[in-house]
Amino acid sequence: MSRTTPPRPLDVEALFPELANYRGTTTRLHPRPGRPEVTASSVGGPLLWPATEPWPVCTEPHSHARGRSPADIHRQRKIRAAAWLREPNPGPTDEERQLLEELGKEHRVQEAAATDPLPLIGLAQLYRRDVPDLPAGPDDCDLLQVFWCPFDAHGPSGHGMLLDLRWRRSWEVTDVQTSPPQPQVVGYEGYVPEPCVLHPEQVTTYPFAGLLPEDLCARIDAWEEAMEEEAEQAADESTAPTAGYQYDLSIPPGWRVGGFASWHTTDPSPMNCATCAIPMHLLLTIDSTEWDGGSGSWKPLEDQDLPTYQSARPTQLTVGRWGELNIFACPEAPRHPHRWSIQ
Repeated sequence: MSRTTPPRPLDVEALFPELANYRGTTTRLHPRPGRPEVTASSVGGPLLWPATEPWPVCTEPHSHARGRSPADIHRQRKIRAAAWLREPNPGPTDEERQLLEELGKEHRVQEAAATDPLPLIGLAQLYRRDVPDLPAGPDDCDLLQVFWCPFDAHGPSGHGMLLDLRWRRSWEVTDVQTSPPQPQVVGYEGYVPEPCVLHPEQVTTYPFAGLLPEDLCARIDAWEEAMEEEAEQAADESTAPTAGYQYDLSIPPGWRVGGFASWHTTDPSPMNCATCAIPMHLLLTIDSTEWDGGSGSWKPLEDQDLPTYQSARPTQLTVGRWGELNIFACPEAPRHPHRWSIQ
């Protein structure tokens, strides 16, 4: 089933005509639980990886001998989901609670040394044929594959994330690796994706307000303040205006490719390529939720009747403290090291 973004509550270009000069597109990926094929774009699905090519690993020395089993995490999620959908008495039984507690325990891998290479988790793969805003890869590559380490133990702080992006030509892969290595334990449940099929949809988007010209940004801020005051004074909450530029009119939530990055948690930061110094473009956004209370106007038409708890977290991933990960790439040389920001 395709997913359709509802029309925006207001015509933002009618309010601010100069925004037409900054209009862009982004592709909402709309991941939903499913059984993706290796030849399909997906989150948490099987990757088109050559049988003769080594699987990506984390080589930074860090402890990875203690954590949760990915199999336990998947099973725990299934039990919880089924329990809360049960009628007429939703929620886990006493027996299920005991099992959930057991599945939530950490395990120790005795033979795992801090210097041992750790298999990365295959997070997603995106084919250009499926995703309109996915840029061209280097050397005619048509497939982007995304990996990450399931432990926060990297970089100068020792608590950072490790990402690995790979481009390839899909037609060159004839013998696919069917049983790739997996980490025995993970340091964080939020790094383990549930298999999801994608329903890409290209939508209109506009830059984060703080990156617009100062005068335009000030006018948008003043308009939003007036809207808030009007909402507070409205006698009938159902008719009170609620749309805002940030959450309803500019940048959609959820997994998406291309468009503009949101900087709602930190001040905007220049994202220039460390190799050639040119400004980087937003490549991919990995979000903890597809929408929430502050961005509910983006909930697809096909999902309107589904409760938020059942439909807003299809991948079961959690970025930071329920935030989003914006990954930037060099537009001139896609193989140059990427950069990222958590918002």
